[in-house]
Amino acid sequence: MSSSCNNNMKVTLIGASGAIGKPLSMLLKINPLITELALYDVHQARIPVPGIAADNSHINTPAKVRGYVDPEHLPEAVTGSSVIVVCAGIAQKPGMSREDLFGVDAGIMRDIATTCAKYAPNAIMCIMSNPETSLVPLTAEIYKKAGVYDRKKLLGITTLDVTRARTFYAEATGLDVEKVDVPVVGGHGGCAILALFSHATPYVKLDEKTIEALDEHVQTAVTEVVDALAGAGSASLSMAYSAAELVDVVIRGLKGGQHTSACAYVNWPYQGCDFFAQVTNFGPQGIEGVQKIDNLSPFEEKRMTESVEKVKEDVKKGVEYAESH
Repeated sequence: MSSSCNNNMKVTLIGASGAIGKPLSMLLKINPLITELALYDVHQARIPVPGIAADNSHINTPAKVRGYVDPEHLPEAVTGSSVIVVCAGIAQKPGMSREDLFGVDAGIMRDIATTCAKYAPNAIMCIMSNPETSLVPLTAEIYKKAGVYDRKKLLGITTLDVTRARTFYAEATGLDVEKVDVPVVGGHGGCAILALFSHATPYVKLDEKTIEALDEHVQTAVTEVVDALAGAGSASLSMAYSAAELVDVVIRGLKGGQHTSACAYVNWPYQGCDFFAQVTNFGPQGIEGVQKIDNLSPFEEKRMTESVEKVKEDVKKGVEYAESH
């Protein structure tokens, strides 16, 4: 049973020893709404998760922190959780696409999802392992096999695309970066990412050349970071920041808060695509619904067609993997 029905708020972070997991564990520790933080990773991780748990436990915030190592302790790590965040998997390196990660990460995600479906079926499952546009549908299939699937409790974290779109839009317009918002829909990777600058707030009319450049920048931003790190990893700090923001929205929704919405990759069909990133509303049961996508510019209409087709391919890949493994 999820613990969100009282003041307890247990969050489990799977992949806590990784480049994203470490900073994310600290950001979750300082969230005042979280009362218990379970950090999990495998013993092969370069930095032992008990050490990360011990380090975090010295931060003077309410959340109690505990580390768990290896699959035999994953059931205990997830039991009683209201929210599970998954960032386990291999890091993207120069020349690698998110799709290249699928072969390894699909197997990791399958095993994690199988355990979570058994021991924490009511938790909100938030996936950020790549390619998440395939791994979220894969997880849905595993939950269906276990007879516990609820689309209100599964999502992919695409908030990083929103974070980047906000930053680049503010740079282009001169607006205060902390006061702008740009909805980003579609998928999470390449042409599947579609930032709707026509719906940005505050709205500033931009010429088509600028919009196309911004669109391209949001799509290729990850490559910029991967190349700059020269083989040492991928975006981790901005990803951790963005994931923490999304988890906070989910938790505030679980607690019945107002105005709890964020872009997320969810099982709410759009144009024949079963999963799609959309502005999502959160409540006490998890996902309450999505906000309508309409009034697109001609450029966005054209890009939307590309996004939908790419996401459809990714969804199919995840479903087929789940069916054959």
